[in-house]
Order: sequence, then structure tokens, then C-alpha cells
Amino acid sequence: MGKIIAIANQKGGVGKTTTTVNLAASLGVLEKKVLLIDADPQANATSGLGIDVEGVELGTYQLLEHTKTAKETIIETTSPNVDLIPSHIDLVAIEIELVDKDEREYMMKKAISELKDAYDFILIDCAPSLGLLTLNALTAADSVIIPIQCEYFALEGLGKLLNTIKSVQKIHNPDLDIEGMLLTMYDSRLRLSNQVVEEVRKHFSDMVFDTVIQRNVRLSEAPSYGESIIKYDASSKGAANYLNMANEVIKKNKQTA
Repeated sequence: MGKIIAIANQKGGVGKTTTTVNLAASLGVLEKKVLLIDADPQANATSGLGIDVEGVELGTYQLLEHTKTAKETIIETTSPNVDLIPSHIDLVAIEIELVDKDEREYMMKKAISELKDAYDFILIDCAPSLGLLTLNALTAADSVIIPIQCEYFALEGLGKLLNTIKSVQKIHNPDLDIEGMLLTMYDSRLRLSNQVVEEVRKHFSDMVFDTVIQRNVRLSEAPSYGESIIKYDASSKGAANYLNMANEVIKKNKQTA
């Protein structure tokens, strides 16, 4: 039985998509079968895996509308053991289209339930908002990874996200767990970065991943080539960080890498 993990934070630019793409690629390299669901209309996870977004005909939009089965929307990627349900700008319309539907928060959960046995991990890249798309992802997920950048406004809005997770646990998904908080964009030379790491670890202790994702030029370059960091530069710091994180996720879920 696979595990569904949503990567969520309503704050933009914290490393959600970078984490989803590179965690998926790292888990794939460690011989886990992974499905990445791009639930962000910006479709950065789709293009980040080398898929031409303009050419996407079936994806998350059709999945949530239930006009196609989940299996019909899956495409293969060039990353070993990683499949993708791509996104497209059309996904912007889904929040309006689902608003008067019954059980609109459960559309993703129903659609992907048949896939749980086919994958070790299903990762959902959420949009930078707490709208219906993110709500669908949290309702479908077993757990959530929260990326937090090591910068001044890092903790701003975190309380709001944690309240949303509590509401989802209370109303839609009592089994939703916090997989962990991931510190991203860390620069050891900056006192501020070190202060944020200290604060987050002090307040959330065991909920924070041991791995910290460091600022890395190669990590920033990889998406423009439509590649994960593992494929773009496997010897970089960024690749080492995400492989460490993948090992943590595997260990936490008691699977063998």
C-alpha cells in the first residue's frame, strides 16, 4: 500500500515544487515507484520534469472533474521510476467548476484511491494557496510535508496553514499526519538562516526533518533544463540534500531503500 504525501504551504517561493520534483526523483533513484501529481495551475512540476505544458491534453483537471480515470491521465517521465499526472493552466478553472458539486473536497481522494497499490509514494505538489485544490490534496493525503524557507518571513502564515490542517483533520481527513517540516534555502553564512533553523527546531522539534536543503545554484538551474537535480548534477550539494531527505522519508515509513 503506497503512501500519499502532499507538499503544501500557502506561501509562494518556499521550495514546494523544487522539493516535490527532487524528492520524487530521489525516491525513484532509490528504487521506489513514485507518482507525482501536479495540483498547481502554474504547472512548474510538470515542466520541471521535462514535459511540454502546452502539449498536455489530460491531467489533474480531468482527474478532478472525473471525466477520465486516474490511469488515463498518467504519463511516464525520463526520471527512473517516476510517473506524472501533469497540470495545465486550465486547472485555474477547477475551483469555480467544483464549487457547487457535492463532496467537492473529496474529488482527488476518490480519483486516486485505485492507484495506492501501484506506487510506493504518491506526491502531490500543491498550489501556493489554501483554496479548494489544496483542500482536495490534504483530504486525499496520508500526510503533509511543509517546506519552510530559512528567511525572515518564514514563520509568517505557518500558523494559518497548521490551523487549516487541523480543520481538515477534524472535518475531512482524521488520519492526516504531518510528515515533517523541511527547512529550505539555507545559507550557513547568514545569521538569519541559522536563527530560523533554531526557532523552527525549538518550536516543532521532532516534526522537523534532520535534512536541511541548502541554497545551491545547480538546484536553481535544473528546472530551466526540465530536469531534476539528480539528473542535472548528481554530484551537487542539492542532490545530496534531497537524497538524504528521501532516505529520511523511507526510514520514517519503514521501507527498505
